[in-house]
Amino acid sequence: MSSLFTRASAASVLYDAPGPRARSRNRILGVLALAGIAGLLWYAYSALDENGQFDPQLWDAFQYNAVQQRIVDGLLATLEAFGLAALFSLVLGALLAAGQLSDHKPVRWATVSVVQFFRAMPLLILIVALYYAFFAKEPMWALVLGLTLYNGSVQAEIIRSGVNAVPRGQGEAAYALGMGKTQVMTLILVPQAIRSMLPSMIGQLVVTLKDTSLGFIITYHELLFVGKAIASQPLNAAGFPYIPVVLVIGPIYIAMCLLLTALARWIEARGRRGANRRTSAAA
Repeated sequence: MSSLFTRASAASVLYDAPGPRARSRNRILGVLALAGIAGLLWYAYSALDENGQFDPQLWDAFQYNAVQQRIVDGLLATLEAFGLAALFSLVLGALLAAGQLSDHKPVRWATVSVVQFFRAMPLLILIVALYYAFFAKEPMWALVLGLTLYNGSVQAEIIRSGVNAVPRGQGEAAYALGMGKTQVMTLILVPQAIRSMLPSMIGQLVVTLKDTSLGFIITYHELLFVGKAIASQPLNAAGFPYIPVVLVIGPIYIAMCLLLTALARWIEARGRRGANRRTSAAA
């Protein structure tokens, strides 16, 4: 009972409870917002319907084995680029984070400069520059390297922040026991930091997965490039199947991102259960 009173008191301190006029105004604004959203959706539907985008014939292309195989090949190409970029970005992020945490000022300054440069560089410009400069015949590597440099720099900041978030007393106690910096980092700080930074690291991997779609700019035959190619082929008098392609390709991207997010939650929950078991065993 006291906890309920405490929560109610805290809520009343944080903001004033809306009165009758405010509640009425909020309801009116909510109804107007819903009506506006519904109107925009109806306008978009009507415009697409007038252009024949909901014609059933536009779905005929997906009945052909060649089209289905192209989608599968595009999906595999996307996963290949993502797998390489994810692995390389994590390795690069760990190395750059170690450099930022170094006790040697030249190493730390050089690493911070590299991280800040690639974090500030627009990813699309980086990929296109790599493609035209080095990988005109191998667009996949331009995409993978661009994703690695950008996301590796972001992962370095995540790892650095996670290590610095560990209470300073943990490292000081380890140094007092005679441990070296490498031992302190690998045995004390990093294992504790992983639990806090894992969700952010997985979240950045989801961004990496979505950014593989930039490969279509450099003609890498990933999923979006394949979808664009299918949508650019007219189907008799029915026109171009833009909406069917969006309704097929879009859910594939969403499903991949949801699976990766679910994996992150599973790993996080597993780590939390392991930590709770160790805490209870120590008690």
